[in-house]
Amino acid sequence: MTPLPPARTPGRYHVELVCLGNICRSPTAHVVLEERVADAGLDDVVTVTSSGTGDWHVGQPMDRRAAATLTAAGYDASRHRARQWCGPDDPEPADLYLAMDDANLADLGGPGQRTRKFRDLDPTDPGTDVPDPYYGGPDGFEEVLGMVERTASALVEALLAERPWDTSRP
Repeated sequence: MTPLPPARTPGRYHVELVCLGNICRSPTAHVVLEERVADAGLDDVVTVTSSGTGDWHVGQPMDRRAAATLTAAGYDASRHRARQWCGPDDPEPADLYLAMDDANLADLGGPGQRTRKFRDLDPTDPGTDVPDPYYGGPDGFEEVLGMVERTASALVEALLAERPWDTSRP
C-alpha cells in the first residue's frame, strides 16, 4: 500500500470520500469511517467528510435504502446531507480524497499523492471499484456496506500506524 499523504495542517488529518451524487456510497463510507475513527480514539485528530462530483442531490439526505442498510447494521445515518465536491478551490482541502470508482477518480483529476480509490486500501480486493447500488436492490447496498466496513477498518489501521498528522515523525 502507498503511504498516506502528509497532513496539510500539523496535528489534524482530513479524509474526504467521493462518489457521484453523495447519497449512497460515499455517505455510507463516511458514516462507517467516522465511527471507526471514533472507536480508535482518533476523532479529535481525524476529520471525515464526503461529497459527490455532481450537484443534483446537494442538501438531500442519504438514499433511503443506504440509510436503512446502515441503520439495520447499527449505524446512525440520520445526519448526512449531500454536498458537492469543491475541487481544487476548496477553502478547506482534504489531506486524502478517496474516490469510490474510476470515473469518480477521473473527476478528481486522476490518481495522485492526495487522490486515490477508496478500495486501494481494501485488504481483500484492492484497487477495485465500489459498485454503485443506486439502480439495484437491497443486496447491492449490503454488498457495499461489507466492502466499506472492511476498507474503513484497514484505513484506520493505516492512520494508526502512519500517523500522517504528526509532522515530528520521520
